[in-house]
Amino acid sequence: MTEDTVRSPGLATAAAVVLALEGVVLVVFALIDLFGLGAGEAASLPTAIALIVLILIAAAALFAFAVGTRRGRMWARSGGVVLQILAVVLALSAITVQPAAWGFVLGVGIPGLVGFILLIASSRKEARPEEEPESQPEPESEG
Repeated sequence: MTEDTVRSPGLATAAAVVLALEGVVLVVFALIDLFGLGAGEAASLPTAIALIVLILIAAAALFAFAVGTRRGRMWARSGGVVLQILAVVLALSAITVQPAAWGFVLGVGIPGLVGFILLIASSRKEARPEEEPESQPEPESEG
């Protein structure tokens, strides 16, 4: 096992599932926006297209992080942690909007928090104590 892989397939798989589901949700939102764009609901066409592209980029990142996390790649877990923190912050900031959109807050915040906890838990579970260098047997002295 290389240095950049992890050793907890159960937690890594659970975290990967959360990341992949979040990616699926973003693809669904991109499709909804795309159909809304076709129905003429966009106030600004370039802005709407840019938003759809950004949503799809975020979904692709979540899918890549899910695959990497499942394969035990630390870079993927790190990227996943960053996106989960952003999701929780986004959900918390939505509370300040009046009236609060509780469906959005819970729909973004809970998966973000669960994903964050799973990613951190898998990181802690896979942490290895530093290996001490193998000690060389002392030569036996004569006499």
